[in-house]
Amino acid sequence: MNESVNQVVSDASSQGTRSTQQQLAALVVDDELNIRDFMRFALAKHCASVDVAETVEQAEALRRQRHYDVLIIDVRMPDRSGLDWARALRESDINTPIVMMTAYPEVMETREAAELSGVRFVPKPFSLDQILTAVEHSLEAATASPAHVDLPRGLEGIVGHSEAMRSLMGLIQRVASRGTTVLLEGESGTGKEVAARCLHHFSGRRGAFVPVNCGSISPELLESELFGHVKGAFTGATQSREGLFIHANGGTLFLDEICEMPLAMQAKLLRVLEERTIRPVGSEREIAVDARIVTATNRSMADEVAAGHFREDLYYRLNVLGLRLPPLRERPEDIPYLAHQFADTLAEELALPAPRFTSADMEHLAQHPWPGNVRELKNLIERAMLLGRTPAECLTQQQVDAPLSLGDGDSDYGFPADMPLEEVEKQHILKVLRTTTGNKSEAARRLGVSRKTLERKVKAWNQADNTSL
Repeated sequence: MNESVNQVVSDASSQGTRSTQQQLAALVVDDELNIRDFMRFALAKHCASVDVAETVEQAEALRRQRHYDVLIIDVRMPDRSGLDWARALRESDINTPIVMMTAYPEVMETREAAELSGVRFVPKPFSLDQILTAVEHSLEAATASPAHVDLPRGLEGIVGHSEAMRSLMGLIQRVASRGTTVLLEGESGTGKEVAARCLHHFSGRRGAFVPVNCGSISPELLESELFGHVKGAFTGATQSREGLFIHANGGTLFLDEICEMPLAMQAKLLRVLEERTIRPVGSEREIAVDARIVTATNRSMADEVAAGHFREDLYYRLNVLGLRLPPLRERPEDIPYLAHQFADTLAEELALPAPRFTSADMEHLAQHPWPGNVRELKNLIERAMLLGRTPAECLTQQQVDAPLSLGDGDSDYGFPADMPLEEVEKQHILKVLRTTTGNKSEAARRLGVSRKTLERKVKAWNQADNTSL
């Protein structure tokens, strides 16, 4: 074994740095310290981060916490065979490229080894060139193989290898082509619209994907927006206009923040779902529509029904299939995948270099509670790129600079006695906006005011002090 290390060290001193993958993350699993130390040293020139483990148990724990582009594993390990672990990964649909090191060439000829996809063997003693070539070929094969594309490309946000996300994507792909009405529930920023777009993407429907935020349209205009209107239907209707149902005909209509829909409008939506026809405002003519309905809410719709804010019959009509999008804090193992995707996408949009992530960076990000979920992570990556800092540095600074939360103290009211009433109102509204991670519809509901009123106040404050809220 020492002979192989000496040979590799000799090769390393004579090899130049390849033009390889500076953004790669590698995990080396070997029970010998000298092998681990050397591999970490040698691969550091070609990878952004290199982690090591001396047992399969340690390696599996690391793999669950972080994303790795390649696993380099010794076949003979003290606690478990590297081959057994590789087979278990493949059986779990984890297609990370694997390079297997072995001092026993006969292992490479076994049936077990032959059945493992995406695994390359390097016999010991090996040279640095052999290891790097095996890594490069494994990555090239993985990129070219459709089996390695676990989630649809180009659908930003719905990325991850956690069990929750794999289950979600499996359900989406299974029901997408069925035309079933789907209800998406999840906190703000979890990617409900992205999931809806995935449903449309896999549905095969030729029509458009039409998103509409029910909380951003006044109740008086919502019916006209959805169903359209004829000329003269109401004051200001100087010409006929098609509604969003018509625009989504043959496609998908995504109704976000469905719980913001007024009860009267809920009754009309229920009729559309049952009859598959719409009646434009001011018209006596029914128009047949074929739009797949996907709805979303960041609240518990069952609780809204119990509170009398949402029709029970419409709830059951919409909830043919309910999908819950898990918050990011419940799937920290997906953070590396999302961070790398956002970095690559934003680098192209902003014409800036993508940040390099170290293992320490990923550990720091994994410990954050992410109240704003995936949206917050994307914003953090973008801020880091604009400021030329690492995401972990920006996150730390953000926590240091976080404004004090008024009203949480032990005083009678939580505000200074000499604070003007207008400022008290402003600080309380800002606090509620922070707790809802900027969701104005939810903040307005908690404050007991209309979204329009809230937006008017925020706009006035922005104009007064030029602060972006």
